[in-house]
Amino acid sequence: MTDTPLLFTPLTLRGVTLPNRVVVSPLCMYSAVDGIATDWQFAHLSTFARGKAGLVFTEATAVEPRGRITPVCLGIWTDEQAEAIKPTVRFIEEMGCVPGMQIAHAGRKGSANPPFKGGTPLPTDNADAWETVGPSADPVGEGWPTPHALETGAIAQIVEDFAAAARRAADVGFKVLEIHGAHGYLIQSFLSPLANTRNDAYGGDIQGRMRFALEVTEAVRAAWPDDLPLFFRISAVDGPAEGWSLDDSVILSRELAARGVDVVDCSAGGVRGAPAFRSTDTGAPLQSRGERPPGFQVPYVEGVRRDAGVKTMAVGVIFDPQQAEDILQYGRADLVALGREIMYNPFWPLHAAQALGTDPDSEMWPHQYAWAVKRRGEIAAYSAASKV
Repeated sequence: MTDTPLLFTPLTLRGVTLPNRVVVSPLCMYSAVDGIATDWQFAHLSTFARGKAGLVFTEATAVEPRGRITPVCLGIWTDEQAEAIKPTVRFIEEMGCVPGMQIAHAGRKGSANPPFKGGTPLPTDNADAWETVGPSADPVGEGWPTPHALETGAIAQIVEDFAAAARRAADVGFKVLEIHGAHGYLIQSFLSPLANTRNDAYGGDIQGRMRFALEVTEAVRAAWPDDLPLFFRISAVDGPAEGWSLDDSVILSRELAARGVDVVDCSAGGVRGAPAFRSTDTGAPLQSRGERPPGFQVPYVEGVRRDAGVKTMAVGVIFDPQQAEDILQYGRADLVALGREIMYNPFWPLHAAQALGTDPDSEMWPHQYAWAVKRRGEIAAYSAASKV
């Protein structure tokens, strides 16, 4: 244990220094038009930068049209899409934070409605629908369309799509890149024996099932500048007793580190659409997470960090500043990512800094706010004293 809060200790990864260890997890907003960022993306992400999160990730950003989860998901398969996000990147940096992009391919979980419209698959005759793809011709679950099983040549093209996305992300100024290899989307569906029933070089044992993930990583690392860090999000387990296991995640994480991945971001579940802890599996990719206890994924990230010898990021029902600090202090992870909690309170990092005694005088706040926040504190203290 150390006396200084690790949550607000800078962390240097390659040539990038994060001002603190608070990360805004990629949060899908379902508000893009033809993959192009709108005013919503700017307002959404700039809020977290004003809240002084150390690293602010975009939502899962598709590397090709079929890679979207929904028709209104963000994309970076064109230069126009990349240019549209540039003002957001610039503002995040102006706030002293680090802009990050997560690049993704939804695979067989694509062509769906947004969660606030049910999260169900689009009817095949819907004008916005598309044919989904996967490692095998196996649907996510009941009621979901059968994906097209990718041929070897098509796999190679998607690998290049990931690399092209990385180049565009670098060109517009992102300083951290994350490959989305979790939640049952395309990369993770190749990894999991529950979704991948191929008998060629991309299937079979763990070496075959890892091949696509490792080829994507190699191509992205080659396209992404050497001085900028690369993250990889994994689903550490498919479920409590079957499919992809924590031991598999350790093997994969070692291979990723050998190929230039700097941080492994550990989530869980999703290959069948249901969270790993649920006893039933409805096949619905988007459903309530209300049963998840605080920090339920931390044991996974701790295991990967310990056994694979790679830096890690914890995510999953982390909401209390001391909880986040303890994860770091006890060596369970190197970074802490927030999702729903930071949407609920975009200024969570600033409030956490005050709660942990790091910023008693509100010096971390943007100067446009700091003078008023300090005055608010003085008024609150006077009011409290006057009641004694």
